[in-house]
Amino acid sequence: MRISRSQLAKMIDSTLLKPTATKDDIAKLCREAKRHGFGCVCINPVYVSLATQLLKGTDVKVCSVIGFPFGVTPPEVKAFEARRAVEDGAREVDMVINLGALKSGDHEAVKRDIEMVVDLKRLYSDLIVKVIIETGYLTSEEKVAACRLVEEAGADFVKTSTGLVGGATIEDVQLMRRAAGSNMGVKAAGGIRTLKDALAMIEAGANRIGTSAAVAIIEELPE
Repeated sequence: MRISRSQLAKMIDSTLLKPTATKDDIAKLCREAKRHGFGCVCINPVYVSLATQLLKGTDVKVCSVIGFPFGVTPPEVKAFEARRAVEDGAREVDMVINLGALKSGDHEAVKRDIEMVVDLKRLYSDLIVKVIIETGYLTSEEKVAACRLVEEAGADFVKTSTGLVGGATIEDVQLMRRAAGSNMGVKAAGGIRTLKDALAMIEAGANRIGTSAAVAIIEELPE
């Protein structure tokens, strides 16, 4: 497929979620994002305020993870965590669903969990909510059900994984794209390390790429 460096950069969420990440690491991430024009940086909540300051005046958004990495906190806690991240400057949040509820067949609990975070969009109309369904734990039927619940709850994107349990596969992205239809975004994340990987995910139906190898990927593509 043909894509320019600037087009690809805008589709990339440059990610640094290591628990050992320092302020200097976050500063480097933000410098790289500004230089290459990435769509956003995806970081842990504690660094949202810092990244917001470092990226002020640029087009690069700040994204924070919510309920990360297991999704097992109560909906009210996820909602509070998301609100704090937004107040600190995040304009995108990637939340992890309640996987136990999904596995239990309690779809109402899954949907309510997502809706508690999505409700923030009433106050922040520019907020983008992405929902991580952790495909490595799910059957095909559960993946489809999760995608539909994400859409019904009013989120903007469904995301493959945290990167801790397997990663994005072409088959999963294709399945999620079919389940999500054309009204919802699909973010592929986990194990995407090369330009070839990124382009394969886009061809499969992803319109966002989450990766900690953003710079290496973008520098493979000629200007």
